[in-house]
Amino acid sequence: MMESMTGKVTPRPSSDPGPSPPWRVPTAVYVHIPFCRHHCHYCDFAIATGKNHLKDRYLDAVEAEFTRLGESRPVETWFWGGGTPSELSPEQILRLCQIMRRWVPLNPGGEFSLEVNPDDCDPARLAAMAEGGVTRVSIGVQSFHNATLEFLERRHDPTQVASAVALARQSGIANISLDLIFGSPGQSLELWKRDLQSALEFQPNHFSTYGLTYEKGTPLWKRMTKGDFLPLADDQELSRYELAIDLLEQAGFEHYEVSNFAKPGRRCKHNEVYWANHAYFGAGMGAARYVNGKREVNTRDLDAYLRKSLAGEETAFQSESLSPLEEAKETLGLNLRRQAGARRAEFLQRTGLHLEEIVGSKAEPLVEKGLLIQDMQGVRLTRQGRYLFDWVIGRLF
Repeated sequence: MMESMTGKVTPRPSSDPGPSPPWRVPTAVYVHIPFCRHHCHYCDFAIATGKNHLKDRYLDAVEAEFTRLGESRPVETWFWGGGTPSELSPEQILRLCQIMRRWVPLNPGGEFSLEVNPDDCDPARLAAMAEGGVTRVSIGVQSFHNATLEFLERRHDPTQVASAVALARQSGIANISLDLIFGSPGQSLELWKRDLQSALEFQPNHFSTYGLTYEKGTPLWKRMTKGDFLPLADDQELSRYELAIDLLEQAGFEHYEVSNFAKPGRRCKHNEVYWANHAYFGAGMGAARYVNGKREVNTRDLDAYLRKSLAGEETAFQSESLSPLEEAKETLGLNLRRQAGARRAEFLQRTGLHLEEIVGSKAEPLVEKGLLIQDMQGVRLTRQGRYLFDWVIGRLF
């Protein structure tokens, strides 16, 4: 997109040279749906509560943002995140699908993922999702224990998970992913084990397991700093992560990324675009995009987003273009989240630089500590290295 002298954004001319590699031209689209019934106190995402009356206007703004592409751009994956995409009505779900088919049509066999809450999964919504082409749902389970859900301020009942999974499958959406959170204060290892075992009973295709984080500025962080509760110690949190790896791998899941596990052939293709550091479109309040080497993030203010997008103005509040060296470092950091790590040939093709030019001698002590593997294939974390991902990345850079 180009900015005119009036501040309005006009489409790029359709005569751009092509074809370009996937790290320049997006093959994936993320759409952010910010609406939530309640702002969970650990959440640091861009959300809007008490704004349901603006949903249709929001879809108008998303459509206006896509219109500025100027022409149809076919892609391989769609992902709706939030917020709560399942807060949209069946009619709104189908309308957004129609908008995207106009501007960013999904190629045959493409992946369409959508995040849902268990308590939003009624037959009408699931039917609309299936009609719209959803191939994969990610269900925000987080826990099967009421005390943990209460602490996290999640509103659903554990029994609603079974209904959500059943309705998704009855609607024809067979690819099911379950999200779980570990490390809540007071969560015993046994309780976490029961969460994993309960989730496995639904025979999903994919798991995302996240350690509870205390993002600065969130209500949960403020409660922690006031001493309202005692977070789990690092070794306790590590034991829960280890247990998840053991149980899920024993059940036939591949630990293909630091926080993600999949049955063979059921990895999240959309998220693999991020970890490869390839380009992607992003639309909606707070959405990020990475196009032609430029990263942008939309405003997190709903009113500002609506006003700017509907007026044809630039919706981004943050923008940066990385140098080749910075882009290569970022690519390495994202690649190392994957089980396969950074592969030499792929890295060279992606960045124009050899791995050794980025890693240098800094990998040697990490290899000696058993945290990193460096061989003819490339550089990747050991299991122990995954436990200390942030620390390892800090030492490499």
